[in-house]
Amino acid sequence: MRLWIVHLLLGFSSGIPLLLTGSTLQVWMTECKIDLKTIGAFALVGLPYNLKFLWSPFMDRYTLPFLTRRRGWMLLSQLVLALAIICLGCSNPLDSVLTTAILCILVSFVSASQDTLIDAYRRETLSVEQMGYGLSLYVAGYRVGMLVAGAFALLIADRYHLSWSLIYTIVACFLGLGIVGTLWAPENRDSVNAAPQTLKEAVFDPFVDFFSHRGVYWILAFLLLYKLGDNLSSAMTAPFVIQHGFSKTEYAAAVKGVGLTSTLIGGFVGAWVLAKIGLNRSLWVFGILQALAILTLMGLALVEKNLVMLGVAIAAETFTAGMAVPAFGAFIAFLTNKKFTATQYALLNSLVAIPRTLASAPSGWIAAHLGWPGYFLFCALMAIPGMILLARLSPWDNSKKASEALIHLHK
Repeated sequence: MRLWIVHLLLGFSSGIPLLLTGSTLQVWMTECKIDLKTIGAFALVGLPYNLKFLWSPFMDRYTLPFLTRRRGWMLLSQLVLALAIICLGCSNPLDSVLTTAILCILVSFVSASQDTLIDAYRRETLSVEQMGYGLSLYVAGYRVGMLVAGAFALLIADRYHLSWSLIYTIVACFLGLGIVGTLWAPENRDSVNAAPQTLKEAVFDPFVDFFSHRGVYWILAFLLLYKLGDNLSSAMTAPFVIQHGFSKTEYAAAVKGVGLTSTLIGGFVGAWVLAKIGLNRSLWVFGILQALAILTLMGLALVEKNLVMLGVAIAAETFTAGMAVPAFGAFIAFLTNKKFTATQYALLNSLVAIPRTLASAPSGWIAAHLGWPGYFLFCALMAIPGMILLARLSPWDNSKKASEALIHLHK
């Protein structure tokens, strides 16, 4: 129980910073009458989340003089993050947009570091059987953290007319729960013993180690393609729903209410299935279900506006996407070597983020040419390449234990 609460608290701590440099900041800047071009350019402050593998080797190599290798860095990142968020709230984008931008980059940098450290700690403390539940609790905590930094922050801003500096300070105080999680987290002494002995070893060996995996290029292709159909579908769900005649309120209720609930439930169901049938079979089941769920959006596109069908479609898509998180996350986790967990995890997460980014670029063009029913059929079909690669990497009838079912990934 202690371990599960720790991962829930750490997920909560990870979820707080993102919106403070995203949508919440955008509301603040809009109130300050900052022009839209500048607000849009602030999307670049999130780049550290994609580049965290560049400084992860330092956290793999060095151990701070308190706590353990992971927990020491986690505690430092949380303390610095709280201070950076408070400083961000005390800045004034109207007086100095550059100062606000620099502080946003600092928040993103420290937040990305915290995420990497938590990922590494989870990999090093959980077995393959526990990983699904650990990931589900982390995601649940992460979502609640986002709600605090988003909906809660905007609610108290609107209701009590608090200053933005006070709002950011209040939200920063919630990081105390993450600090409690770090201090209460079980020790992991093996992590220190496995640390690289030189900085050169920490920088170069993670890449040498990973690319020594058998069939590494098939693995990389699978990481890019497994969720491609789901990424394409998600990229255009909002425009589709609005164009289909639903109001913004109806869409928000479906996504924030039904969608969030379904995602969280799906995560825990996925973790249970993962524990029951193993990793490789879970990847098969969840991959097929994700493709079938996309077809519910195609069905919605074929009929007139229908709120019930909207709820069903959003629930199906988010539930199956949530189910896939524990298995796909476990797959990524167990590709890493515990000696270089932070670096390899950061690198693989950056790689997995590529399809999400690239899928958004052509999605509108494809939807415009195929129409909504054709577009969602296309998205469902885009799940097939990933499943073909899964057949190569991990046949359904594989009889190995789950921890060995990262098929052909041994050296």
